[in-house]
Amino acid sequence: MSERSEIQFGMTRIPFLIRRSSKRATVALTIDDEKLVVTAPADTTIDRLNAVVRHKAPWVVQRIRDAAELPPPVSEREFVTGETVRYLGRQHRLKVVEADDDWPRIKGGWYHVPVAPGLDEHQQRVEVRRRLLGSLKEHADLYLPDRLAEVCRRLRIDKPSIIVREQRRRWGSCDPTGTLRINWRIVQAPIPLIEYVLVHELAHIEHRDHGPAFWSQVGSWLPDYEERRRRLRLLGPSLEW
Repeated sequence: MSERSEIQFGMTRIPFLIRRSSKRATVALTIDDEKLVVTAPADTTIDRLNAVVRHKAPWVVQRIRDAAELPPPVSEREFVTGETVRYLGRQHRLKVVEADDDWPRIKGGWYHVPVAPGLDEHQQRVEVRRRLLGSLKEHADLYLPDRLAEVCRRLRIDKPSIIVREQRRRWGSCDPTGTLRINWRIVQAPIPLIEYVLVHELAHIEHRDHGPAFWSQVGSWLPDYEERRRRLRLLGPSLEW
């Protein structure tokens, strides 16, 4: 059974889920699907966790409100000619072409996706999605490490390891070794939003939670991060398919 607690902050009740780990040395607070999750060392008392959440309550309330303002997901794509495909913020039109032994490519404002001739409507849409996904993932594998290197060069910090992968409900993460894991789908977004995600995860190398020190670090590297973060919240649902 999951361990839980809650605190009262003014007129607001803040319930939270507790996850314990023998590998953690500090308490970390995260917002997951508009809910507060507290990750803590195994021997941390409930009273201590309640005190931490109470101290961070203004931040928690604001982050939950921000999460609640996310727009609803866009309607399901059909993967047919004429639909919009984004790459680095640019909007290309999808063009489905019946052809053997070819690979998707961007040309003249169109994202050409070849499929085998003779497929029925459902099979063709499944194949278009599969090939488009593979093409964008390949672009991300090449682009994101280079962009991370450029960001680190500007910040005058060492470039950490990066893994480009599928991640649900998040754009990136940073593990305890300092390795960044970045959702390949962010390659659809404009470059300033890609850089926000990279800077966000770079700040997690030193600051594991989203406390004031973390946001201060992000702000020192990216003074307009709040606007970029807002834009990503608005655009994000259209990049998930």
